[in-house]
Amino acid sequence: MNGIEELKLIAQQVAACTQCALHYSRKLAVPGEGPADAEIMFIGEGPGFHENEQGRPFVGAAGKFLDELLAAINMRRADVFIGNVVKCRPPSNRDPLPEELSACAGYLERQIQAINPKVIVTLGRFSMAHFLPNARIGEIHGQAVRIKGRLIVAMYHPAAALHQQSLRPTIEADFARLPELIAKASQAAETEESTAEEKQEPKQLSLF
Repeated sequence: MNGIEELKLIAQQVAACTQCALHYSRKLAVPGEGPADAEIMFIGEGPGFHENEQGRPFVGAAGKFLDELLAAINMRRADVFIGNVVKCRPPSNRDPLPEELSACAGYLERQIQAINPKVIVTLGRFSMAHFLPNARIGEIHGQAVRIKGRLIVAMYHPAAALHQQSLRPTIEADFARLPELIAKASQAAETEESTAEEKQEPKQLSLF
């Protein structure tokens, strides 16, 4: 099964999922969207009111700000994959519970495997905790950490800037560094591929 087919299958399974209590209150599940070969993957926390209505990620005010942040680095929403750690809206936009995060973790991991992005950008602390459970976002935002051969960049959630305007310049500065981080990730991937190919090449044994 290729990446496109796997993402479609995951979306179908998410839409019918009953693994946690969030399915009782959801209107539409939000599996995520974007190309199956996206180099960069953004992972937020969970759908809000507008996402629950439309079944699409980041379509409210935070989504509009995310679109602006992408445009500032010459990227479009269509170029990236956008999803969340939980696929259904927590009631009243409360924080996702541990059992809800656990229920959705398998879907997220399958999406990452299907897309195989060079860079994953976590938006908010719950998304960050999926990869860096002991980190504090105030200390590591905008920094790249290599985990299992992939660059993970923790950032504040765009909604944080809507609630706290003083964070806006920080979020914009972190996003401005993304093209450089993506370029470095691409170079690292190419180096790893060349090294792997060199190791696989049979060495000719000398007869003398």
